[in-house]
Amino acid sequence: MPIKRMWGGRFEAAGDQLVNQFNASIGFDQEMAQEDIEGSLAHVKMLKQTKILSAADADKIIAGLKKLQEQLTNAGLPFSIENEDIHMNIEALLTDEIGPVAGKLHTGRSRNDQVATDLHLYVKKRLPIIIKELQELQQELVNKAEENVETIMPGYTHMQHAQPISYAHYLMAYFQMFQRDVERFAFNQQHTNLSPLGAAALAGTTFPIDRQLSAEYLGFDEPYHNSLDAVSDRDFVLEFLSNASILMMHLSRLCEELIYWCSYEFGYIELADSYSTGSSIMPQKKNPDMAELIRGKTGRVYGDLIGLLTTMKGLPLAYNKDMQEDKEGLFDAVKTILPSIKIMNGMIATLQVKKDKMEHATHHDFSNATELADYLATKGIPFRKAHEIVGELVLKGLKTGTNLADIPLEEYQRISPKIEEDVYTCLQPKVAVQRRNSYGGTGFKQVRQQIAYAKKLLAN
Repeated sequence: MPIKRMWGGRFEAAGDQLVNQFNASIGFDQEMAQEDIEGSLAHVKMLKQTKILSAADADKIIAGLKKLQEQLTNAGLPFSIENEDIHMNIEALLTDEIGPVAGKLHTGRSRNDQVATDLHLYVKKRLPIIIKELQELQQELVNKAEENVETIMPGYTHMQHAQPISYAHYLMAYFQMFQRDVERFAFNQQHTNLSPLGAAALAGTTFPIDRQLSAEYLGFDEPYHNSLDAVSDRDFVLEFLSNASILMMHLSRLCEELIYWCSYEFGYIELADSYSTGSSIMPQKKNPDMAELIRGKTGRVYGDLIGLLTTMKGLPLAYNKDMQEDKEGLFDAVKTILPSIKIMNGMIATLQVKKDKMEHATHHDFSNATELADYLATKGIPFRKAHEIVGELVLKGLKTGTNLADIPLEEYQRISPKIEEDVYTCLQPKVAVQRRNSYGGTGFKQVRQQIAYAKKLLAN
């Protein structure tokens, strides 16, 4: 038998079954079932307050919605593809529960403002969760940094040994990246915390609704100021996906280095067994699969962002069915970034730092070359000339297998008689790190200040 649609009065023929399946969104937008009921409760309470609905009708609808809400929480609700989306499924279930009076719920609103409201509520609820998880990851970075202020490792540019740094300094660089992520998600709340409810299809409604009141019921700051914008805006979702993409890029960069650092070639860290896997054929293998998965999942979050940007780029005002494609990417991004943050937190908390291996790597390279150039500059040699001299010493050292700290004092004094025995002190990696106390530098004092500042940020 043909299915009777809630919007079907104008139509003579039922849709093709394939068309019905293609059109339906209940397969994924049921993710917003709780938000849809919450939006409906706010709407009917407003209709009651403004006397658009009688108290008796409104109370009956409220009771029915609360019953559905309870069922959803306890055992779930049965959804049907025939009712297309979460909005019509909830209304159909409400009608089964309380009868035809359920049809009055839709007074003064459209599915266009309803879906926008649900989406705002969905993002609004999850932003604080994501921020909290990020701050927990930041706290773990601070904890690990506090344990490793004087742990020395090579710093890299172009993946070549550059200058020795504190491992804590390295960790605090990621703290700062994640802090910017926190701030971006916090700002995202500003554009999420607006209510589209009551904008109706695109032009508002003739009913004397109170949009400020329904916004207040839902905990939004205020309603959208323009009804066309209210139903067609997805900037807040794009902001979320952009923020999620930048976050995943940061996680991926950290994963890339964890993968390097735990390899035999580096051996700077060891990941816990619980965050690693083995090989089905090679018994010796301990693979950093969790780090690799986070790195891999970064691409899918980028795809979620690009997908919605592409969907939105040519849409005329106001609502278009294309916008049904705004949800799956959002849901996917949320379900990707949250476990990624949690797993990264666990990896950082449980990894072992091979301090001796890290520091050993700084004694058998030329990462102290800048220290020598700086030292020569303090002896009156112009820095450019000092740079040239040290470059020649490095070249000679590479050919002879001699490190800068192994060059005899007599040879240094042939460069300048002002060079003294203290040159060997400044060439020590730990001393080189300790002395870099410009603001934000890798010197131990500066790193401890960074950690103290980070703690203040997390305490607010």
